[in-house]
Amino acid sequence: MRLVLTSDTHLPKRARDLPAPLWAAIDAADVVIHAGDWVDMAALTALSERATRLIACYGNNDGAELRSRLPEIARADLDGLRLAVIHETGQSTGRTERCAARFPDTDLLVFGHSHIPWDTTAPGGLRLLNPGSPTDRRRQPFATFMTAQIADARLTEVTLHNLPPR
Repeated sequence: MRLVLTSDTHLPKRARDLPAPLWAAIDAADVVIHAGDWVDMAALTALSERATRLIACYGNNDGAELRSRLPEIARADLDGLRLAVIHETGQSTGRTERCAARFPDTDLLVFGHSHIPWDTTAPGGLRLLNPGSPTDRRRQPFATFMTAQIADARLTEVTLHNLPPR
């Protein structure tokens, strides 16, 4: 199962559209995971129309209409891999331990908010991934998104994709 992970798209405030390499990855994916801060309903509509399956939550910059359509925490079972998606996880100090305690029944937690890519595994096995932002790199050298695969209920081939400057 091929996954695309993205977050903090901030459309149309930070960009008019998603970068072409991200759209190409979305078109090839079995599941697209978005960890919030869409900003505009048009972004959700566009992604919903192109993604084979979309698992998503709302973020702190998402208004009432997006919040009425998306949960604060999205959960899914992907071929035996237990997934949770949330926008905010708090400060980076203690994040791994804090999230492991909050999501004990989860194998993979995808989050956003910071626009900073993150990939770590808690001692109990919880994998935490933040794909960064494809439209607003902030203090990072590149705008980013991630791809991954699931095989035999395990996450494999996690790749951070650096996007070319706009």
